[in-house]
Amino acid sequence: MNVQEQMEITQQGTVAVTKFKTEHLTDMETIDSASRQLEKYIEENKPIKVVFDFEKVKFFSSQVLGLLLDIRAKLQASDGEVVISSIDPQLYRIFKITRLDRIFRFFQDSKSAIKSAETGMV
Repeated sequence: MNVQEQMEITQQGTVAVTKFKTEHLTDMETIDSASRQLEKYIEENKPIKVVFDFEKVKFFSSQVLGLLLDIRAKLQASDGEVVISSIDPQLYRIFKITRLDRIFRFFQDSKSAIKSAETGMV
């Protein structure tokens, strides 16, 4: 499956929304391709915030955590932020276990994540 079939990026104001369209994010090659696509998108469009929408995702490899951290590092250079929405409670546990829940903000759905990112609310 190619990256376009697994991920869609849209822009709403200064907020980029990355929506995963598959239940399983495990293919190393696809995740690497997604990372390159996101980096290019950020460089070209300069969003202030990136919302990662995990609504459809039921399982992901640890490489996805690396992707999130890489994008976070890129955005921090310009005071940007990565937020996560619609994550399955079982997947959220991975963030708790790895203590990544302390560096990302989580929202019930992408709409509230976008609104928070646009208004700067915590």
